[in-house]
Amino acid sequence: MAELVSKLAAGSVGTVETQYLDLPERLRLDCGTELYPIRVAYETYGALSPQRDNVILVCHALSGDAHAAGFAKAPPEESTRDGFGAEDRDGVTGKGLGWWDGMIGPGKAFDTDRFFVISTNLLGGCRGTTGPSSTDPATGRPYGADFPVITVADMVRTERAFLDALGIGRLAAVAGGSLGGMQAFEWAILFPDQVDAVVSIASTHALHPQGVAWNSIARDAIMRDPAWQGGHYYGTGTAPNAGMGVARMVGHVTYLSALALDDKFGRRLQFADDIRYTITEPEFEIESYLRHQADSFVKRFDANTYLYTSRALTYFDLGRQYGRGSLARALQGVSARTLLIAFSSDWLYPPSASGEIADALSAVGKPAEFHVIEAPYGHDCFLLEEARQTPIIRKFLSEHRRAEGGASR
Repeated sequence: MAELVSKLAAGSVGTVETQYLDLPERLRLDCGTELYPIRVAYETYGALSPQRDNVILVCHALSGDAHAAGFAKAPPEESTRDGFGAEDRDGVTGKGLGWWDGMIGPGKAFDTDRFFVISTNLLGGCRGTTGPSSTDPATGRPYGADFPVITVADMVRTERAFLDALGIGRLAAVAGGSLGGMQAFEWAILFPDQVDAVVSIASTHALHPQGVAWNSIARDAIMRDPAWQGGHYYGTGTAPNAGMGVARMVGHVTYLSALALDDKFGRRLQFADDIRYTITEPEFEIESYLRHQADSFVKRFDANTYLYTSRALTYFDLGRQYGRGSLARALQGVSARTLLIAFSSDWLYPPSASGEIADALSAVGKPAEFHVIEAPYGHDCFLLEEARQTPIIRKFLSEHRRAEGGASR
């Protein structure tokens, strides 16, 4: 029934138009340089309370954008609705739907009858927020590879400056999956007195070495494409689409599980009853599927943004950044209540990583709630298992007073 309700309520926040805000001041980055100007693309859902105390900031993953819910006023050519089998799930309507539409809206996990939900495109993005494809005021040309290297903390400081410009000082919650969950923890550490709750889904305190390796392969695929041109391909008539496509295929496989791939594709052939003895053409359904993913992705995403965002998430390491190697020490200043949700089949951001965060919070006497959902779709579960996440998140957000004690499982 929950899944049926979710489908019937698709686009329930209505038609939404992305807005833009230019930050008034320069931003100091972790790499030591300053960035200005900075434009932030954002959307809002629900109504801001007179006390301005009902704000939830939703942070997106690597390939997301500001359009998190509702129907886009101007539907894109290619949807940002990621997740295994998104086209099968959404059909034609999915083209204009926000990437987390099943989670944001009246009666949903992030209930817009109660909360004012804000979603921004992160710093370094290519969907309206300043990034490598934006104009460098010093040259009048796109930054390209001259854009400064950024971190997840830089993304969060940008979000803080953006909310300051809107006159919003405190957040009822910061929520996100994957890279979005990383941003949520950066918020809790950098601005501990300004965040009431953290909802971190399918995320981690530091990407495991295997995840760092896969991201490195994806970035190399882009940079070894001759069309990358050292990052300055804008205006040349060519772009590193071949390398970007390979990066997307690599990334997409890491988001899935072996079981999910076996169930959906097996070893079924794509075009014939028997093999055709070809090197260049796809023989198996899974090969054709990955090519389709690559072709769709390069139409909506900038290769340099992929490079910068991928590098930022590999740098992310709470223990190194804030605890001199100790995760518990890094989290000891957190005052927000924490909800951690992980998925049994996610090998890229495994449940053990969320468990380590819960244990570290418990060790320093901080309240945390940790759930592992049994589901077969790998990392993509945070985009697919909306109905099973919803009651957990709704219950957590309904608890207005901060819980006492350690982590519960």
